[in-house]
Amino acid sequence: MTAWLWETDALVAALGGRPIGSLPAGITGISIDSRSLSEGEAFFAIKGDRFDGHNFLTAASAAGAGLMVVAERKLPALGRVQAPMIVVEDVLQALVRLGDASRARSKAQIVAVTGSVGKTTTKEALRHALAASGPVHASAASFNNHWGVPLSLARMPAETRYGVFEIGMNHPDEIRPLVKRVRPHVAIVTLIAPAHLGHFASLDAIAVAKAEIFEGVVPGGTALLNADDPQLPRLTALAQAAGVTNVRTFGESQGADVRLTAFLPDAEGSEAIVEVGGRVLELRLAAAGRHIAQNVLAVLGAADLVGADVEAGAAALSTWRAGKGRGARLRLAAPDGEIVLIDESYNANPASMRAAIALLAATEPGEGGRRIAVLGDMLELGDRSAALHAELAGALREAGIDRVHLAGEEMKALDTALAGELGCTWHASTDELGASLASHMRGGDAVMIKASNSIGFARVVERLAESFAPATAATDAASSMRQGV
Repeated sequence: MTAWLWETDALVAALGGRPIGSLPAGITGISIDSRSLSEGEAFFAIKGDRFDGHNFLTAASAAGAGLMVVAERKLPALGRVQAPMIVVEDVLQALVRLGDASRARSKAQIVAVTGSVGKTTTKEALRHALAASGPVHASAASFNNHWGVPLSLARMPAETRYGVFEIGMNHPDEIRPLVKRVRPHVAIVTLIAPAHLGHFASLDAIAVAKAEIFEGVVPGGTALLNADDPQLPRLTALAQAAGVTNVRTFGESQGADVRLTAFLPDAEGSEAIVEVGGRVLELRLAAAGRHIAQNVLAVLGAADLVGADVEAGAAALSTWRAGKGRGARLRLAAPDGEIVLIDESYNANPASMRAAIALLAATEPGEGGRRIAVLGDMLELGDRSAALHAELAGALREAGIDRVHLAGEEMKALDTALAGELGCTWHASTDELGASLASHMRGGDAVMIKASNSIGFARVVERLAESFAPATAATDAASSMRQGV
């Protein structure tokens, strides 16, 4: 028997739509992208900033869509599309209504995550840890905005035991409407940091905007806050003002409810000792960064608050790895040895940049190798951009970085601040950097790559991965040659 995400009668009722054609008994999933749609899913023809889903109905049908959700005003132009449809006034608003219906039918414990850094990493670690205690549903990728949150809610299966939703923002009043739909039992704020300063006057203003997440917490729910964040008193007051009386903390500070008491990085990851509710847990993490361990504190605190098996969750985290662009490590084979490439290319702001530099500092190069930082522009920092880029010079010096490669107009400020120190080289563009970087690398090097996502440093990582063979494959080949295989 097919496991439906939504039976069609319930779907039509939730959407408030008008069915056309012979609809299936149910749908197996929901998609807004014809390229990733799977057979039996409903295709919602959302109109975005750049694309209109109604232009991709033929592709969605060819991919096996079970039905289409389309706008009434577009119907006259869809005469050639022969597929079951549900017609609604506005497709995005219909998706919002379906998300509301999903939340209303769910008996899951819900966790919402926001913050300036670490949202997606914390969300993914929660997905992994909570799965040890029951069925988990979490937002895909960074689906944390006005369409991503409703889509994530609508995709939540009825049998979900734990739901995890990331909520992001660039401006005030963006979190508020989203969290009131998610209605979390636990709201996590990972850290307040100077991200999006182009839209805010200060860190205090960012904290106020992030604190909108407390307004959707269900009665009796909990705010889980970073005890090491200077914004903790402000966030605590804002949580209480929003009616959240239960406030818990995580961090390294004395008195934190979930506390990191020991952290030891090594070549393959790290060991950590954490106190949770009077219990002492020893964790093995595949990630070496201290900032990852701090995110894990929030994960264990949330697991405890929603009644999951914390010990099982901690054990499960030993097999969890940060996603692509968020600290993943590639081992590459150079002619004279192995290169460790740390891929932090997904995003960057001053706090996450410093965390990545610290991660590189904790990475031991191989024999004859160097620590090399490859840094690109941090965006949305407003009139403080030049100063915040230049301030990274101190972190690079203190970390003992041997060489620095920079790209982008904003990184000119850091190039000037270093004034020729650390073998610093500035490049005008990502492509120029990518073309020259491989020639500067040698066996034993530890290389960390980080920039704001739209700078395109993922292309640099891909180019390096193509320039060098994977270290394991090269090692196996060399071993086979020595053995005469």
